[in-house]
Amino acid sequence: MPQRPSSNTRLPPLSALRFFEVAGRLQSFKLAAAELNVTPSAVSHGIVSLEQSLGVTLFVREPRKLSLTPEGADYLRYISEAFALIATGTQRLPGQGDRYGLQRSITVSCAPTLASRWLLPRLPAFRDHWPDTNVTVDTSQRQVNLSTDGFDFAIRMSRAQVVDANWARLFGEQLVPVCSPAYRDRLLDAQGEIDLSRDLHRATLIHVSQASEDWQTWLSHTGLKDIDAQRGLRFDTIQMAFEAAAGGLGVALGRRPLVDRDLEAGTLVELSPQVVDAETAYWLVSAQDAGHRPDLSGFKHWLLQEARSFEDQRT
Repeated sequence: MPQRPSSNTRLPPLSALRFFEVAGRLQSFKLAAAELNVTPSAVSHGIVSLEQSLGVTLFVREPRKLSLTPEGADYLRYISEAFALIATGTQRLPGQGDRYGLQRSITVSCAPTLASRWLLPRLPAFRDHWPDTNVTVDTSQRQVNLSTDGFDFAIRMSRAQVVDANWARLFGEQLVPVCSPAYRDRLLDAQGEIDLSRDLHRATLIHVSQASEDWQTWLSHTGLKDIDAQRGLRFDTIQMAFEAAAGGLGVALGRRPLVDRDLEAGTLVELSPQVVDAETAYWLVSAQDAGHRPDLSGFKHWLLQEARSFEDQRT
């Protein structure tokens, strides 16, 4: 978290900072005035006053173009984040969301494949209980900071047991080799059987470059030796690896529950019944104040129940 300024630090007027944030975001005094319901002259004078008090030029003013100076662009990042934090904090106060016209919502950061294949199919059940609460799922690959980025929850992967009051284990991954039905048929011997120690030598192995546990983990647990676990094709996402396997390019390491949909649809089949429990598990990470709102507590309770039910069914 940013350090709190001392009581002697003089901060610019909030109204002038608001003019700057909107004008910088829209790159226009006229559009900023329309959004703030003031005159363009008021916006211009407010920003000139801000520049004078800071001793810094924030905008480059040209006849038909307004742009931020390098100093202005850097300052805008901090001011935008500050206003976002104020809005988030106000929304989370009891009853303030409705008072200020801020609709109650829950924001979740989650990896894209887990979001589309496990979380989204279950969200209707949550909406049945909380129909007036919006849920925003962010699947960007960046590692978000729950407090400064305004997220309520994040679903993260970890290979180690996490001892933290804000972390709760959801479920672990299971590893199993998968490929397309046609690719499996190409590996069958004359008796219509698969010999892994032989066939994995011939097969193209498909890897996920960012995965902490991949082919070497599965081979070590199953006792198969003399197979080069590094050769083959590499992709940066699990989704791409599954699509490559479904397209007949080789054998991927399926990760349950992410691969379950493909197995049920028949686009992928198990090349071996040997399933290895991975050390990697999915964890629900909650913001520090997630217990202060009933809808956030309800979401956390619901998601943990869904994970527990999923684990029980799989077992």
